[in-house]
Amino acid sequence: MMRSVAAFTPFFRLLAALIAAATLAGCGLLPEVKDETAGWSASKLYSEARDAQGDGAWDKAAKLLEKLEARFPYGRYSQQAQLELGYVYWKAQEPASALAACDRFIKLHPNHPAVDYVYYLKGLIAFNEDLGLLGHLSNQDMSERDPKSAKESFDSLRELVTRFPKSKYTPDAIERMNYLVNALAMQEVHVGNYYIKRGAYIAAANRAQHALKTYPNAPATEEALFIMVTAYDKLGMTELRDDAERIMRKNFPNSRYFREGEEKTAPWWKFWS
Repeated sequence: MMRSVAAFTPFFRLLAALIAAATLAGCGLLPEVKDETAGWSASKLYSEARDAQGDGAWDKAAKLLEKLEARFPYGRYSQQAQLELGYVYWKAQEPASALAACDRFIKLHPNHPAVDYVYYLKGLIAFNEDLGLLGHLSNQDMSERDPKSAKESFDSLRELVTRFPKSKYTPDAIERMNYLVNALAMQEVHVGNYYIKRGAYIAAANRAQHALKTYPNAPATEEALFIMVTAYDKLGMTELRDDAERIMRKNFPNSRYFREGEEKTAPWWKFWS
């Protein structure tokens, strides 16, 4: 005859209590994980962090600098740790943490002698943001990527150039800014070409116009003008087409689009046909 569930209740309770007791006892038997850095001085933590950086052990260096800042929040070692954390995070392939560390340092030490370096580092982090596997395989141009990182990089570098024109990092920052301007303009051109191929001519003209107004001196303006000529022609806006062509011929008299168009019987702006 089957016994009722209630009859087994005391047994299950006793079993549960024994299991809990055994679990707690087992936890007590586990060896305690000790922090080897316990008791280290600020100078010792910093020295070990520097050695880790020299060995390329970026994760280890980051943890040591974090402990240094947490245990010794005041003093030159803590400030130096804050300064170096951005670079260390970046090398450890943690760009978000690196940018956060840079922003924190700028906020805490806006007048620090090395704050120009931090602005430069922010620009580099966004400039060299990992393209990912597909980007490396296709040798993806920055102009074909989401422009968010390019804009963030440009803003940081512009802040450096504006605030610290005599900084040793400024010449390189200016070169990178020039590249970024054209990359951003080319990004608009890529979108314009996309719209042209899909027959969205108004959208194409708008993107090309935006590129011309926002990045007037970028080399990409030649192709932006060509997109405008093509889009206006497709839309039957002959007056706007002729105006865009006149500007293009004046600024780019030797444009490849003119040369390639001469080899065809159709007008040069029928390049897409």
